[in-house]
Amino acid sequence: MKYVITIDQRTSSTKALLFDERFTLVDRTIIPHRILHPKDDWAEADAEEIYRNAVTAIGRLQIPADAEDLSLSIVNQRETFVIWDKVTGKPVYHAILWQDRRGAAFCQEMKDSGMETAVRERTGLVPDTFFSASGMKWVLDSIESVRRRAENGDLLAGTMDSWLIWNLTAGRVHATDYTNASRTMLFNINDLEWDPEMLRYFTIPASMMPEARPGDSVFGETDAGGVLPCKVKIAGVAGNSHGAMVGQMCFEPGMGKTTYGTGSSVMFNVGEQPVSAPNGMVCSVGFSMFDRTYYVVEGHVHSSGAVLDWLTDNLRLVDSKTDLEQLPLSVPDNGGVYFVPAFQGLGSPWWVPEAKAMITGLTMNATRAHVVRAALESLAYQVADLVELVSRDMNNLPQVLCIDGESANNDFLMQFQADILGFPVRRLGLEEASGLGSAILNFCARGILENVEQVREVRKVSELCLPQMKPDERIACRQGWLQSVHTLMLGTRRNAN
Repeated sequence: MKYVITIDQRTSSTKALLFDERFTLVDRTIIPHRILHPKDDWAEADAEEIYRNAVTAIGRLQIPADAEDLSLSIVNQRETFVIWDKVTGKPVYHAILWQDRRGAAFCQEMKDSGMETAVRERTGLVPDTFFSASGMKWVLDSIESVRRRAENGDLLAGTMDSWLIWNLTAGRVHATDYTNASRTMLFNINDLEWDPEMLRYFTIPASMMPEARPGDSVFGETDAGGVLPCKVKIAGVAGNSHGAMVGQMCFEPGMGKTTYGTGSSVMFNVGEQPVSAPNGMVCSVGFSMFDRTYYVVEGHVHSSGAVLDWLTDNLRLVDSKTDLEQLPLSVPDNGGVYFVPAFQGLGSPWWVPEAKAMITGLTMNATRAHVVRAALESLAYQVADLVELVSRDMNNLPQVLCIDGESANNDFLMQFQADILGFPVRRLGLEEASGLGSAILNFCARGILENVEQVREVRKVSELCLPQMKPDERIACRQGWLQSVHTLMLGTRRNAN
C-alpha cells in the first residue's frame, strides 16, 4: 500500500495527516503552538517550536505495517515567514504571522507613492501587511546585524513550507512552490520568478529567497529527524487554500471554493493566464499540475474560525461545537443583530486594516443565541461579499460553491451560506481538503497520477445544500449586513480624523 504523510502547518497548530493510496484519511494528529503578541497588532510564533511539533506529529501517526511506499507532502498557511542563519539553522527572529500589522506604515507609503499599480501588475497583490514582504523588510531593518548578515549571504528567508523543507532535508534544499511564493508580494506571477524590482523596493537580497518550483515537484528526501524508519520523498507542496482548490477538484475556470479556517479564503479559478482582479481582490498562482499553471482570483476574510474561537474562549458564550449549531437554531432569525468581525481589520473586498470588530442592532430583547447566530452568519456574509464582487466585475457567477475547513461541518452555517448566496453549496465529504490536495500533488509529482482525468477519480463523496431562503428575505438580510459594515467603516474614518 502507498501512504502519504501530509504536514498541514496552520496558523496556530501543526497537523500530521496520513492518507492511503485511495486518499482515505487513515490517521491524524494535531499539536498547537503558541501565538505571541508582544505588542498590539503584532503576531509571532516560534519557528523552531513549529518544526519540532511537525516532527512530533509525524511520530505520533499510526503508520500501518503494510506501508511499503511512504512519502511526505506539505501544505501550509501561506504568508507566515521566518528568516534564519543558513549555517546554524537558527532563526534571527520569530516567525511573523499573517495577522501581524507592524509593516502598515511602509505599505501606506507604497500606496501614497503610487506603487500599487506596479505591485498589482507584477505580483497580482495589493500593498498590505497581510503578505510577507513588509514584515521581512521590518526584520532586516529592525533587528541588530540582520541586514549586514543578509547582504553577506549568510541568511535565508521563506514561508513556512520553505522552513520545513530546509529542516527536513538537513539544510540541503531551500525551495518553495509557486503558490506560497505568490503570496509574498515579491514574486512575479507572470514570469513565475522572484521579481527583481520588488526585491529592490523592499531592499531584500535575492540570495535569501528559496528556489520556486511547481507544486507537483519532488522537493527532496527526509527521515524527519530519524522519526521515520527510512528516507522518503518530499513531494507535493502548496499553500493551504491552494491545496483545497486541488482537493475540491476546482480545475475549470469559474469554479470556486471557500475554506473556513482561522480566516476564510474565497477563490475562483480563472484559467492559465493571470488576470486583473476585481478591486478588493487579488490574483495569485492557483496551483501547478502536469506542466500547467492555473491562476485564481481570491479574496481573504481575516476572521472566520477566529470568531468562533473568540465566542468560545474569550466570551464563553458557547461550550461546544454542538452549541454552535443548536443555539443559532433556537431563534427564528438574528433579531436584527449583526456582527462585523474585524479583529484584524476588514479584509477583501473592503480592505480597511485599521477597522475594529463591532456588533450592531443590540436591544433588550437580544439574547446569547442572537449574538452567536450573528457571529456564524458573519462568516457567510463575508464570503457572499466576495462572490458578489466576482459575479459583478468578472461576469462569472459560480453555479455552486465548494466549501471546506473545520467550520464547514456546521450544518447551520452550510445552510445559511447557501441561503445568502442564492445558489447551492457543496461540502466535501472530508474535512481535510487542503491536506488532500497536497497528497494528490504528491501522487502527481511521483507519476502515480498522470493526468487530470485520473485526479478527478479521486473525488470524495460530497454533500449538496440547496438554498431555501426567499429572495426578499435574502435581500433584507444582505442590506442589514451591508449597513453594519458601512457603519463600521464610517466610524473608523471618523476615529482616524
